[in-house]
Amino acid sequence: MTDFSIYFELGWQHICNWAGYDHILFVTVLCGTYLLADWRKVLVLVTAFTIGHSITLALSVLNVIHINTSLIEFLIPVTIVFTSLVNVFNKKRTITTMRLNYTLALFFGLIHGMGFSNYLKSLLGSSSNITAQLFAFNLGLEFGQVLIVISALLISYLLIKFAKTPQREWTMFLSSAIFGIAFIMCIERFLLIKFK
Repeated sequence: MTDFSIYFELGWQHICNWAGYDHILFVTVLCGTYLLADWRKVLVLVTAFTIGHSITLALSVLNVIHINTSLIEFLIPVTIVFTSLVNVFNKKRTITTMRLNYTLALFFGLIHGMGFSNYLKSLLGSSSNITAQLFAFNLGLEFGQVLIVISALLISYLLIKFAKTPQREWTMFLSSAIFGIAFIMCIERFLLIKFK
């Protein structure tokens, strides 16, 4: 197995791993107000998130920026809580709310990228030429992210189309459930923040 395929696999397995379900929750709630027919809008949304986390993932792994790991681990569920609240309170998708979603996805991607970097740094160890590994890992993350998005959109499609669940009720249920999980994570991780 080549280095590329190893790091690609590590990337998608990392984001799809239930042990690190915070990223799964974020991607799910991020596309929670969209339908399968909105896949182009979701693609733009996910691309904004990708740009954000690619920037900080690269900068952190290359030691351009240094982060307080416990603070980032706290901020990740904060992004989930905030995104859940946006879904709950935005009753209609207008151009303004869509732009807000894209901006938040980009900004929150910056935070998630720093979270991904801690895992990747531990894998790379003292390796000096990390560009190829960084690229493969990032592509793996994107592949995993696409799997999560497709799953979330298919579940919403089945519930809305066949179970006749109103879209707004599904959005409220999904966002509220994810809010509850993420809020508990916020409290737990806030208590673990180490200020230096």
